[in-house]
Amino acid sequence: MKIVVGITGASGALYAQRLLHFLSQTDHEIHVVVSNRGKQVIALELGRGLDIPKKFGLYSDNTMDAPFVSGSARFDAMVVIPCSMGTACRIAQGISNSTITRSADVFLKEKRKLILVVRESPLNLIHLRNLATLAEAGAVILPACPSFYGLPQAIEDLVDTVNARVLDHLGIDNSLSIRWKQSF
Repeated sequence: MKIVVGITGASGALYAQRLLHFLSQTDHEIHVVVSNRGKQVIALELGRGLDIPKKFGLYSDNTMDAPFVSGSARFDAMVVIPCSMGTACRIAQGISNSTITRSADVFLKEKRKLILVVRESPLNLIHLRNLATLAEAGAVILPACPSFYGLPQAIEDLVDTVNARVLDHLGIDNSLSIRWKQSF
């Protein structure tokens, strides 16, 4: 598969870092876009930049020089992780003012898989309406809500329960977390 990973300025840089790590262990073609605010949050939360494998394509969030910003390029899926509510709002309203939002718009119009790992709490009515619009347009809204029934021992264990769901929706086999009613 050809997968785009967009990373925005919402809190949750570890979700993105762990997803990139797992995707690096696959044979899928991965392209990464990090927003400017995403870079700021990554530096704050991780104390460094993201570890992006050299085999991944890396693009600026203000370029049209990426293959996946056009519907004529064949890509399979896009994940925005973490997805700020500002980014979700712009995608819902068709405001394609960045590489991430333009790409998400393309994935929606081409009926390709778009997964938004939203990270906000509480949600106001505007957020909820925009998320409903996105779901109606075909996006998968996957809140960064970890599960606890696997008795996680570390923050990474919690993060991996969310990334397991992302990988499930991408159709990528994984054993990142214990599934419900699986032996503990």
